[in-house]
Amino acid sequence: MNSSQSLGDRPAEGERLSKRIMQLRDCSRREAEQYIEAGFVRVDGAVVQEPSRRVTTQAVTVDAHASLLNLMSVTLILNKPAGWTDGLEPLPMKKPAPVGRAGVPTRVPKGPQNVRTLLTPEQHSKHDHSGVRFLKSHLAKLDASVPLEYEASGLVAFTQDFRVQRKLMEDMAFIEQELIVDVRGEVTPDALRPIERAMRDERLRLPDFKISVGSANPERSKLRLAVKGAHLGLAVYLCELAGLEILALRRIRLGRVSLGDLEEGAWRYLSEGERF
Repeated sequence: MNSSQSLGDRPAEGERLSKRIMQLRDCSRREAEQYIEAGFVRVDGAVVQEPSRRVTTQAVTVDAHASLLNLMSVTLILNKPAGWTDGLEPLPMKKPAPVGRAGVPTRVPKGPQNVRTLLTPEQHSKHDHSGVRFLKSHLAKLDASVPLEYEASGLVAFTQDFRVQRKLMEDMAFIEQELIVDVRGEVTPDALRPIERAMRDERLRLPDFKISVGSANPERSKLRLAVKGAHLGLAVYLCELAGLEILALRRIRLGRVSLGDLEEGAWRYLSEGERF
């Protein structure tokens, strides 16, 4: 090696794990990457899911029952905190901070936090009873299509399954979502009469919905709002008609899938028997 060559110019030692698997399984590079990402590959006995990992003399093995036929596309259910975006927008590209005159990076104001940043192994709910074995590949290529207000919390769905995504997009007008609206003060059924009148007013062209008082006390009342389709701003509009002040808004159900006891900021897998 030329003495002037920097250490950073040295070729990386070993070979990519995916290349080693291509040799062991006599398969394509993409197939090798799928074996690795599916958790079928061990390096010195430990599961490795990164195709770019470099190996030299380590023992590399592939599960004898490994098959690419049953690789599963997953759907994740996340409990979005209030004040986070709903993840329908992609994560912004990371850009270097602008440098000031003295060569010191200047501060850039932080924008709204994207709920996609919560899709990490650390945020996987400990109470997930789906039985799905976690793979890092489950957190990639996730689509979202059902919006939720920035100020609201609750159920947001992300999926790798094109069939689920197609249903949520094409059939959303027929899928009922249920929201809990916390309002200030004690609300009686009579207080909802302005909303009932608006519901019957054809000029307003409001979507079909059901609203009722779930519980009430002098400090706080809970309203249940069920509506088919995604109608951002509907809860706010209805509460303004009745002169009610919203304290919190939370989506607890989307179709037949419920939020349940999923912790705020955590996610779980959609179980095999669950359908939107």
